[in-house]
Amino acid sequence: MDNQQQVIIRHLGQREYLPIWQAMQDFTQTREQDALDEIWWVEHDPVFTQGQAGKAEHVLVPGDIPVVKVDRGGQVTYHGPGQIVGYTLINIKRLGIGVRALVTILEESIVSILQKYGVDAYPKADAPGVYVNEHKIASLGLRIRRGCSFHGLALNINMDLSPFLRINPCGYQGLKMVQSKDLGGPDNTELAAELLTSELITRLGYVQAISKVGFDYE
Repeated sequence: MDNQQQVIIRHLGQREYLPIWQAMQDFTQTREQDALDEIWWVEHDPVFTQGQAGKAEHVLVPGDIPVVKVDRGGQVTYHGPGQIVGYTLINIKRLGIGVRALVTILEESIVSILQKYGVDAYPKADAPGVYVNEHKIASLGLRIRRGCSFHGLALNINMDLSPFLRINPCGYQGLKMVQSKDLGGPDNTELAAELLTSELITRLGYVQAISKVGFDYE
């Protein structure tokens, strides 16, 4: 079995944002061409992240929640406990797909798990992410370096949504955020990560998934 057919799935629990962002950058910058792809599942301590195209006016009243300017695409969003974040550290050049195809795979995977619960979710061509009744349930943001992706998706599961009121989510004034639990979808992050892992493995063409808890150096 070649390395293109295998993927490492890391379950990281709840962590601060900055060390995980740094780990993503380090992994992507130093990975060898034959290194296995990885998908990291994590919940973050409360944080606002401002993408490369982010405008300061979309951060309204951050208050006690830190704002971190990051190197992914997109505008400002919020991460916090009860939201599952999936970082896709994938050699897309080796897989033979482009960034648009990866975005589509991420969106379709989220749509698929929600539709299994009867939640009518859908992507939008002009606004990356996943929506339900014009309300946003999942955000996407990626960066490509050396033919490899990092950053990924964030799906609201069972969280405090009020911090989203302190920003214009993804740069859209008045955009309402919703979460899976309130719509009858998966109600915990572990289940959501399990379901999304299955979808991503299938859609990205992996044959074997190697599950790990934490990082190898911990």
